[in-house]
Amino acid sequence: MRIPGLLALAGAALALSLAASAQTKTTLLVYTALETDQLKAYQEGFNKAHPDIEIKWVRDSTGIITAKLLAEKANPQADAVMGVAASSLALLDKNGMLEPYRPLNFDALMSKYVDKKNPPAWFGMDVWGATVCFNTVEAKKKNIPKPETWKDLIKPVYKGQVVMPNPASSGTGYFDVTAWLTLFGDDNGKGGGWKYMDALHENIGQYTHSGSKPCNMASAGEYVVGISFEYRANANKAKGAPIDLVFPKEGLGWDLEAFAIHKGTKKLDAVKKLADWASSKDAMLLYGKNFAITAQPGVAQPLANVPADYEARLVKMDFAVAAANRERVLAEWTKRYNAKSEKR
Repeated sequence: MRIPGLLALAGAALALSLAASAQTKTTLLVYTALETDQLKAYQEGFNKAHPDIEIKWVRDSTGIITAKLLAEKANPQADAVMGVAASSLALLDKNGMLEPYRPLNFDALMSKYVDKKNPPAWFGMDVWGATVCFNTVEAKKKNIPKPETWKDLIKPVYKGQVVMPNPASSGTGYFDVTAWLTLFGDDNGKGGGWKYMDALHENIGQYTHSGSKPCNMASAGEYVVGISFEYRANANKAKGAPIDLVFPKEGLGWDLEAFAIHKGTKKLDAVKKLADWASSKDAMLLYGKNFAITAQPGVAQPLANVPADYEARLVKMDFAVAAANRERVLAEWTKRYNAKSEKR
């Protein structure tokens, strides 16, 4: 007759044990601009090493995540920022919003892909860079030639056939603009880079709020040319999209997907574990499945459709300068071109 009582006690003990186990788990709020189809693999990789730490993602395009973080400066919510442009993290650092930390695997990372301070405020994960998605089927129908350079895209034959990301909401869009100003000149709104963008604007059908969307639109035949980045271009082509990947000869805009600890986190020990993992070879192997260049050298495997000399094609990039110029450049860009941006 005592068995039911024993079973009840055992059940209660199990429930308490499960509740205690759940309570020992730490949940990190991580702001990210990583692609949705990458998040699962990265989270599973981290949880293999740290099953006691859960990640809750807050995801959007780079510019939107950057603006959200800046708006929350007085009342920070994030514990960490992962997979957001290094130029954005340099801006957050300038605003005193990052907690410097040198992760366990820092010495294995290339110096050009990490913050130069000691300890660093951020470190790079992988490079993502400009790629033009060119729809070969629609181009043939419209008798439009395949571009080889950025300046090809300002020719009249491309009028209304080009779509690119808005730099205020997309990190891809911002590194495109930064690259053109670097290649062709800035001069506070009067240089050759702005003249180039004036001419390109005449051919733009729409500015999107996502770096992936232009390639998706070109892949679907909505536009012939989508200015995007190599991961999305390569992934779409692998799925059978009728696109060629074009890497304009003048040079490619780029940025780093990077990691930082948000100052003020109350879960510093757990966030440091995420930082250590994000800088590890195990993590770099996962990044290397998506990108041709990882911050740790010799890890990424060659990607189909991405040239072997891809890294050499990247324009010279100074993240501190990109951060310092961001407000001025975006204000000028918005004033000139925002009328063609998609509605939110």
